[in-house]
Amino acid sequence: MEQYLIYNSLNYPILTVLVAVPLFGSLITLFIRGDKYLKIWGLVVTLTTAVLSLPLYSNFDLTTAKYQFAEFRNWIPFAKINYVLGVDGISILLVLLTTLVMPLCILCSWTYIKERFKEFICVMLIMEAAMVGVFVSLDTVLFFIFWEAMLVPMYLIIAVWGGPRKDYASIKFFLYTLIGSIFLFVAIIAMYVTTGTFFIPELMAHQFSFSYQMWIFWAFTLAFAIKVPMWPVHTWLPAAHVEAPTAGSVILASILLKMGGYGFLRFCLPIAPAATIYCMPYLIAISIMSIIFGGYLALGQNDVKRLIAYSSVGHMGFVTLGIFLLNDVGIKGAILQMVNHGVTTGALFICVGIIYERTHSREISDNSALGMLMPIYVTFLVIFSLSSLAFPGTNSFVGEFLVLMASFSKYKLVGGLAVIGAILAAAYMLRLVQKMVWADSDGHMHHGEKSHLFDLNFRETGTLAFLAIFVFWIGLNPGPFLKIMDTSTLHLLQQLEDGRKAMPAGHGEYHALLNGVGESIRHLVAFK
Repeated sequence: MEQYLIYNSLNYPILTVLVAVPLFGSLITLFIRGDKYLKIWGLVVTLTTAVLSLPLYSNFDLTTAKYQFAEFRNWIPFAKINYVLGVDGISILLVLLTTLVMPLCILCSWTYIKERFKEFICVMLIMEAAMVGVFVSLDTVLFFIFWEAMLVPMYLIIAVWGGPRKDYASIKFFLYTLIGSIFLFVAIIAMYVTTGTFFIPELMAHQFSFSYQMWIFWAFTLAFAIKVPMWPVHTWLPAAHVEAPTAGSVILASILLKMGGYGFLRFCLPIAPAATIYCMPYLIAISIMSIIFGGYLALGQNDVKRLIAYSSVGHMGFVTLGIFLLNDVGIKGAILQMVNHGVTTGALFICVGIIYERTHSREISDNSALGMLMPIYVTFLVIFSLSSLAFPGTNSFVGEFLVLMASFSKYKLVGGLAVIGAILAAAYMLRLVQKMVWADSDGHMHHGEKSHLFDLNFRETGTLAFLAIFVFWIGLNPGPFLKIMDTSTLHLLQQLEDGRKAMPAGHGEYHALLNGVGESIRHLVAFK
């Protein structure tokens, strides 16, 4: 264990605390009466969790690829199932994203949720514990438990507090995710039967045969592709986003979708490296389809929420493209883009929720000509829209630029096709901004009386301003965010290089690709 872990040196088990505090808070919620106190309690618990997570960043060692702040306990000894937690440069940013976004989910639900608020806060806190657990688990069984634990709360968020078609959307979400989970569970059990361990770093170190890697790779890929989601298993996402309450959409966009990308990085690449390299062209092709298809569908939407939902398919296509380019720049761009998408798209969904509370419509035509009525609101809307289309100086520009740079450096055709997605993003986001901010009313507006469209209050302004800080912080100074993942990314590339041993004879092009990976590693080491 010691060769993989750096045990927690803080005065408290920080990772367990980040899981336990929301769980404990959800239990206390059952004894609180009154929506006012429930709102305050939910905000206090999520803010406390966010503050407690900050030492992860300030005490993180940038020089090692080992899993830090590690905790180990024997859990079910006869089955070799252990309670093992830890974070590295790949997972730490996603943990922090989760803890920092959750208080915003409570704030954007302050007046949006009008019934069964006790149950809502309880479900939200359980959801937070499960999501953090996914990103910190180093035992596959523990990972799977947290992976499944967040399925039920998300289903309830859509099914209980969703829109008119909430039954359809929640069942579709549940079934798609459950199907993926079955393949994930089968792969986990199969690896245990072969290796006798559930410990993820040991599974990464095990040399599986090429044929074995191929089938576990595709089992993992189906589970994680559904979660991302990638084309063509993306159809659950627009329905879930449109019907979910604002907080549910923010959680889906900011955190849940990232679990698919994280799964690729944590399982597919290091555990089945030869299969990953062999199947790389197919995954790149699917990623390009996601980018173009998602952008094309977003361009034709008149429902703001549905437009942003389809844009998520395209943006997450850039994430999977960066991952499966299998080079340092692409993987870093993908990880950073996961964070960027969580910030920007989460903020856009909050913007949609704010205007929906005022006009009770998500149609672009019903929310046009807002520039003179809600200047603070449209300022934030423009900021996050520009970020979504990767305008220079914003966070998404950095991540998308890195992915495109990695694409052109490796396959110019792939880079050229990916640019189409960037052009489509500019088209649909600028169309959205033009119609909502400046376009004249077409006669179908719900805000005939200006008094119904009061501008942002202090709570709403603070929520969006917090996210806007990260738009410009990452956009203008991405160095600290890229540096924190540097060593772990290099280690992941080394694991891909080691996958050479499992490659079958007669696949010279893939051996050449592996040689290229090895050469890039040597250049990186020399640069350091």
